[in-house]
Amino acid sequence: MRVFHAQPFPVQVFRAIPVTADKPVVLTIGNFDGVHLGHQALLAQLVTKARELGLAAAVMTFEPHPREFFTHERRPTRLTSLREKLELFEQAGVDRVHVCRFDAKFAALTAESFIDDLLVRGLAVRHLIVGDDFRFGRGREGDFERLRAAGVAHGFTLATMETVVVDGERASSSAVRAALERGDLARARRLLGRPYAISGRVEHGQKLGRQLGFPTANVQLKHRALPLAGIFAVTVSGGGLKAAPGAASVGVRPTIADGLRPTCEVYVLDRDIDLYDQRVSVRFCHKLRDEARYEGLDALRDAIGKDVADTRSWFAEHTIED
Repeated sequence: MRVFHAQPFPVQVFRAIPVTADKPVVLTIGNFDGVHLGHQALLAQLVTKARELGLAAAVMTFEPHPREFFTHERRPTRLTSLREKLELFEQAGVDRVHVCRFDAKFAALTAESFIDDLLVRGLAVRHLIVGDDFRFGRGREGDFERLRAAGVAHGFTLATMETVVVDGERASSSAVRAALERGDLARARRLLGRPYAISGRVEHGQKLGRQLGFPTANVQLKHRALPLAGIFAVTVSGGGLKAAPGAASVGVRPTIADGLRPTCEVYVLDRDIDLYDQRVSVRFCHKLRDEARYEGLDALRDAIGKDVADTRSWFAEHTIED
């Protein structure tokens, strides 16, 4: 079992479940993509119970997302990267995170092996909290009743987390994703309990924005596709900036060429600052428009100029908290 000491989080991060636990834990299990209000309620319950019992609050999560493993090309976009998820766990007060590699071997685990090898021997679970729809084991054969019986047999208690409803809709990763895909940032914010944001290191790009008079910070996405696209009013923090207003383009840059990978490029208003190799957080405040294809760079430059003007107007009318 490896501990990622290089991770800049007080929370301990493990890339495996140990063969034998070093100490008992209070545990919850899930993908936690987005760490929305439903997840946050579950994590709050986890931390409260752990403090009550004097044990570590632990999370078991998966990389990649099981749906990515099973659906491959039809996999959903991610709301949060693993690093972003770990940061949100730390903010919630989680002490330990076990990141399990979800591969064919893990998918083939029976419900019995999942309980005996992972929960009982590997983690010494004393109290387990799961969502009301939690399933586990090969073919999703395990359910809440299976866990309840295991708890009686092995001496751990079990609780379920009821659904969190926001404005009549269940708080879920799919609901957040759907809101972002249709550009409804306000709805996504209500489901998340915070504005939607991404973080990443600023990398060198084609420098096209600089040529057009609008130098942009190209936020590294690696192989990640975002659940939203278009032109946005954003704020940027990191690299010496704190909630600095900017305009962001998220998409595939159809004016430049066909088949380009998605990028997130941010023009920070009224700042001449070198952000290369800096890690920044981009918070999405308002969608200005969809991405569009233009006939040449002059038309693209004019469109960017209008986007920047519209961004200034939007920030002039809205107060953004740090």
